[in-house]
This record gives sequence, C-alpha cells and structure tokens, in this order.
Amino acid sequence: MRLLIRRFLKDDSAATAIEYGLIATVISLAIFGSVGSFADMLEVLWGNNSNKLVEAFNQ
Repeated sequence: MRLLIRRFLKDDSAATAIEYGLIATVISLAIFGSVGSFADMLEVLWGNNSNKLVEAFNQ
C-alpha cells in the first residue's frame, strides 16, 4: 500500500496536462479578445468608407 501511495505522489503527469489546459485557455481568451477588437476596427473602417461613398455619389 505504501508503494502505491508513493507512486501516486511522485506521478505528476496529470499536473502537466492541467498546466497545458490552462495555457490553451489563456491563449484562446487572448485570441477571442483580439478578434473582437479587430472586428470593431473593421466596422469603423467600413463605416467611414461608406460615408465617403455616399458623399461622393451625392455630389
């Protein structure tokens, strides 16, 4: 029984898997945040171009 407990305490493969999961979560949150910011920037860009086109056609 002691041998099993010692082996269990020495095994850190699950901790490594949890660390990789946490890293993947942080990376995915960073990607989602940057995509949202990029979408807002594109919306401003296209909105500005739309206004310029309307003004050009109205002249």
